[in-house]
Amino acid sequence: MPNTKSAKKRLLQNVERRARNRSLRSDLRTQCRKVREAIKAADVERAETEFRLATKKLDRAGARNIIHRNAAARLKSRMSAKIKALKQA
Repeated sequence: MPNTKSAKKRLLQNVERRARNRSLRSDLRTQCRKVREAIKAADVERAETEFRLATKKLDRAGARNIIHRNAAARLKSRMSAKIKALKQA
């Protein structure tokens, strides 16, 4: 447990940030899952709509260091490639 006043404040800030980050990361994963499900169902229109939302959330998460920027770019690239393949099929 923290002993000093500043350490107590830091603990509270860390708890708040952790809760916020977990919520955002969970929301991000849910959105990515929706894209994958739309791709699996071969629903191009829904996949593109969900992909736009996922892209926005991935960019925001990367900018805020919730996930690494390169990880966000990698996920976007993979989803985009799957949607493109689905369109061509």
